[in-house]
This record gives sequence, structure tokens and C-alpha cells, in this order.
Amino acid sequence: MAVLEILQFGNDLLRQKSEEVTEFNEELWQLLDDMSDTMYDAGGVGLAAPQVGVLKRVVVIDCDDDHGLLELVNPVIVAIKGKQHEAEGCLSYPGKSGFVERPAKVKIKAQDRYGRRKVYVGSGLLARAFCHETDHLNGILYSDKVYKWEEDKE
Repeated sequence: MAVLEILQFGNDLLRQKSEEVTEFNEELWQLLDDMSDTMYDAGGVGLAAPQVGVLKRVVVIDCDDDHGLLELVNPVIVAIKGKQHEAEGCLSYPGKSGFVERPAKVKIKAQDRYGRRKVYVGSGLLARAFCHETDHLNGILYSDKVYKWEEDKE
């Protein structure tokens, strides 16, 4: 396992669309392990593969809740409900945060590291993380959706 470099705002890879994962093998498992190590080391709650320079539809999320570490491969949001307006940050924007409108509740379908299909429903922070990280897979950054920036935290 390793801590990977997190690409920062301005890197062109962050604006590219990720490819679907078709092989569930040791290479994918290593990527998932390295991504979770990287996310925890950076103090984040989510990390998408493009943020570490890999254009694959792979996300890790841990909101420090009952779900624990979620490894989402080929995630797709299938239902949303309500609205929430909360501040978000991003590991690719250290020290910055801004308010984004997101759904209050999100249902997502994904595969796990072995290719098994899973369904998750999240609200609050988990719903925001589902949306934030799947946006990364489509080359969308949260800064595209911020309607009000908070003061610098650095």
C-alpha cells in the first residue's frame, strides 16, 4: 500500500472523463488500497481515481459513519431527493471550501472490488460525497458548482 500524490486544481487530468472498469483484478485492488491510504493520510472523506492521475471510474469514501470504507467501482447515481446547502472541500483544493447545493438523499449503484453489484443510500455528508466523487469521474469539479466561497483555511 502507498500514499499517492493528489493532483491539484489546474491539472488537466481533473477535467477528463474516466473510463469504466472492466477488469476486477489485483491491479484494481492495489489502486483501491492505495487510494484509501491516500485519502486517510490527507484527512479526506472521499477520493476519486482521477485525483491520483488514474482515469478509471473508481471512488473511495469514508464518512466515519456506520457504512465504514466504501469502495465504489463504476458508480452511477440512480435517484436523488431533496436539497441541502453545505460547505464542501476537496483534496485537490487544499485549504478552500465553498457552499454547494446537493441532493439531501442519494441512491447509488456501484460494483465492489470483486465486481459484485451493490446499492447504497446516503443522506447528509454521504449524499454529498457520492455526488462530489462521481462528479470527479466526469471531469466536474466542485468549484464549478460553488455559489459562495468560505474564507481561506490555511
